[in-house]
Amino acid sequence: MRKTIAMLLIATTVIFGVFANGSGESAASGDTYVIGFMGPLTGDNANYGIRCNNATQLAVSEINAAGGINGKQLEVIAENTLGTTEGAIAAYEKLVYSDGVCAIVGPVFTGPALAVAQRCYEDGIVMISPSATHKDVTSLGDFVYRTVPSDALQSEVAAHYMYEVLGYRNIACLYAMNDYSQGLALGVQETFTELGGTVSAMETCMVGDKDFRTQLGAIRNSGAEAIYIPNYTVEDALILEQAAQLGMNLPFFSSDGFSDPEIYNLAGDYTDGVMYVGPAQAEASSILADFTAAYSAAYDGDQPDSFATNAYDATYILAEAIGRAGSTDWSAINDQVKATSDFQGANGTINFAANGDMIASQGVYYVEGTTPVYQGSFQIVDDAIVQVD
Repeated sequence: MRKTIAMLLIATTVIFGVFANGSGESAASGDTYVIGFMGPLTGDNANYGIRCNNATQLAVSEINAAGGINGKQLEVIAENTLGTTEGAIAAYEKLVYSDGVCAIVGPVFTGPALAVAQRCYEDGIVMISPSATHKDVTSLGDFVYRTVPSDALQSEVAAHYMYEVLGYRNIACLYAMNDYSQGLALGVQETFTELGGTVSAMETCMVGDKDFRTQLGAIRNSGAEAIYIPNYTVEDALILEQAAQLGMNLPFFSSDGFSDPEIYNLAGDYTDGVMYVGPAQAEASSILADFTAAYSAAYDGDQPDSFATNAYDATYILAEAIGRAGSTDWSAINDQVKATSDFQGANGTINFAANGDMIASQGVYYVEGTTPVYQGSFQIVDDAIVQVD
């Protein structure tokens, strides 16, 4: 699948000195490089973590089948964060201090990623999150990267699209009180208001809530033309179902959490007409086609979501960086991740900005029944939305 990259990993022989800048070096065995994966593997939203872990494991198996990295095998140790900050810190400490990993794929959710990013910065070990979108995740700079666009871009594109393309002038938000959902909702509120629009209701819920009828009733009485719901699949599924039960006909606009195909298993009768901002659609390529086919074959016909694709790319980026570094020295690996240039992944060409953010645009999707239809890729240029494909 990734024969070109895998052969490059085998051929890489550049050797860096160890403990540059006082950074640590993992205690991996002489024949193995060890990386960690962190994400929720149980709980309501475990589907996100399971798919990301599956993709990471798949990438590692491909790399090893092609000869590994500089003749050594790559191993990944997966830890369940439970989707919580406390679980993520416990997983981090086990992976770094006990298992001796030299880099981390994850965490998957924003709250855990914010906490782990602080530790990675302090300790000097690389993490690449495939899905943590809050703008502050990469604010510390070195050692923290992501293969998903930040919320700053996502919320701007969502607000501009609703205002400029769809013509809404009054919207409402219904969001969970977690770092991901709240960050997106407040970002959309700020941008939509700056454009001249009105956000007539900012309704909140807690993660795990099952009844949203009170919030939906308040939104129905607010005069809003549309509802923005930047949540994970469980909350969004219940919101859509209960809105239909209340006879609400307002259109819904969501975030990249909606790109998880699990939403159609949970609320397939209510997804028709929903729009959402998500990852820009990668150009058709043999890498993407091979990954999708291999993932489906390996995991009983399941289809990878965008975050799984991001995790797959993150694993290959780390593998290339380790290969170029030629050691498990954390600082040397960070230097090589930072030097990543025009990486050709399943999600297309990947480059990192100086702060570790992926340089990207955002896609917009319209759901017909249970099928998301791509509307194009968008950026914000001179405070206006611009379609780039």
